[in-house]
Amino acid sequence: RNGESHTLGHGDATPVTGGGFLIPYAIMLIVEGLPLFYLELTLGQLMRKGSIGAWKAVNPYLVGVGVGSMVISFLVCVYYNAIVSWSLWYLFHSFENPLPWANCPANSNNTGIVEECAKSSATEYFWYRETLNISPTINDSGSLHWGLILCLILSWLIVYLCIIRGTESTGKVVYVTACFPYVVLIIFLIRGVTLHGAGNGLVYMFTPKVEQLMDPKSWIDAATQIFFSLGLGFGSLIAFASYNQKNNNCEKQAVIIALINSLTSVFASVVTFAIYGFKATYNYERCLERMRLLLTNTFDLEETAVNTETLDKWMSFLNATQSDKFATIASQIETCDLQSHLDTAAEGTGLSFIVFTEAIVNMPGPSQIWSILYFLMLLMLGIGSMLGNTAGVITPLSDIKIISKYLPREVMIGIVCLVACLIGLVFNIGSGNYWFSIFNDYAATLALLVIVLIEVVGICYIYGIRRFRRDIEKMIGHKPNWYWVTTWVFISPILIICLVIFYIVDYSMTGTLTYTAWDSTEGRSVKLEYPPHALAVIGLLVAVSTACVPLAAILTFIKKKFKREKY
Repeated sequence: RNGESHTLGHGDATPVTGGGFLIPYAIMLIVEGLPLFYLELTLGQLMRKGSIGAWKAVNPYLVGVGVGSMVISFLVCVYYNAIVSWSLWYLFHSFENPLPWANCPANSNNTGIVEECAKSSATEYFWYRETLNISPTINDSGSLHWGLILCLILSWLIVYLCIIRGTESTGKVVYVTACFPYVVLIIFLIRGVTLHGAGNGLVYMFTPKVEQLMDPKSWIDAATQIFFSLGLGFGSLIAFASYNQKNNNCEKQAVIIALINSLTSVFASVVTFAIYGFKATYNYERCLERMRLLLTNTFDLEETAVNTETLDKWMSFLNATQSDKFATIASQIETCDLQSHLDTAAEGTGLSFIVFTEAIVNMPGPSQIWSILYFLMLLMLGIGSMLGNTAGVITPLSDIKIISKYLPREVMIGIVCLVACLIGLVFNIGSGNYWFSIFNDYAATLALLVIVLIEVVGICYIYGIRRFRRDIEKMIGHKPNWYWVTTWVFISPILIICLVIFYIVDYSMTGTLTYTAWDSTEGRSVKLEYPPHALAVIGLLVAVSTACVPLAAILTFIKKKFKREKY
């Protein structure tokens, strides 16, 4: 802030999920993401403070917005670094030959493969049993996974070393964490589009789905993805922008970075769906081959009699002419449908650690090389995101005089990392993945919508849009045009209010909240209801950040009233 400039890198450019999701994503970017991204950059550059100091300068009663953003960033740091630790775990195992998730392990007496793996798949078994050692329910805590604990400690040590020297070292690290994934994505793009079935995935990605467009949850998901991808509401944008030169053209910067980020998300989606199309096509053709062999062997047909094109006709014919014999294999008959394989796309950790690991195993070429590249990319993306998240915590804490006066920066960062690491240990017990899902689903989604709504209302209607426009003119030489003003004053707040209402109504209509548990006896996922103590944690996660706004306003009012009475 003392004349020091800082280059803003793009956020966690997560891939969009295709189909009907592309349209809500593009609309949300134009009417919500881009305007709010510009607003936060401008606020940080204008006030030259972290989120707490910046909102206190806007209005003392809005200091809770900065506190809420800091709390959200901290909560995201706690669970997001678990993903980094899982990436490290898989990266270390990627040097094994063959890959440990390529085949099912033998059972204890070496008479066959482990039953849980036989009922699921090798990649699912390695994820749920070898990595997570997952318990059947959230009530069963299970035991600590010491291998993952060491990976978690290592991941926090990496983050600490990256941010300890401030924005100078952070900026240098960001160049690596931002550029390396592009290199890997280009490599995977070249390999992915040449894979058999890649076109099926790309067609699936770019085919609009009307039912998704009519579903409010698609719009909520699009808004949430924009928030996470651009870093809106976390306070990290305000923190990084506070290091910009006073006359830096933040408008141009906002447009360029937001567009690069979103185009990167689409680019990553093309790579993702090309490889996912290969995986879906591979599984579909394996299903057809299993059915072909089943009919050929059961009914003693010639080897070339049944093929993929005539499979359905043969099934109908054999069922009609030899119904008794056909009934003996009825339980083994599978419905082979490419669309159903494409529709079963996993999300989040399932996409990264189950779907892609299976695709890597089946990809032509050395699986170890593909695996090392992929998990190195995940590691770089994770560390890059963690740098932004930790900045949303460290910078506002540094602006608090009491903390900066008595705690050296290195000690303060160390305490933050240590506390987050200790809380993160909960993700390394048997029920850890269920607690991870709670943090992932509820720590930031609704809270971010509320925080960003208060941000835009605070700037436009409390600080004053005319005053804000004059401040921008002093910094960059011209006032923001009608697009920025219209979206700030009308479109963005109305849209966010609608999203908040949709979010609340959607969860109200679902009744009891459920989570996805792993049934090891069946080798599949099942839906279970959250117990009361888990619901209490969900309520706490939603309230702990949003409650900062009214509580801080009340404390400010009491403090001002006390000062008036004193003097």
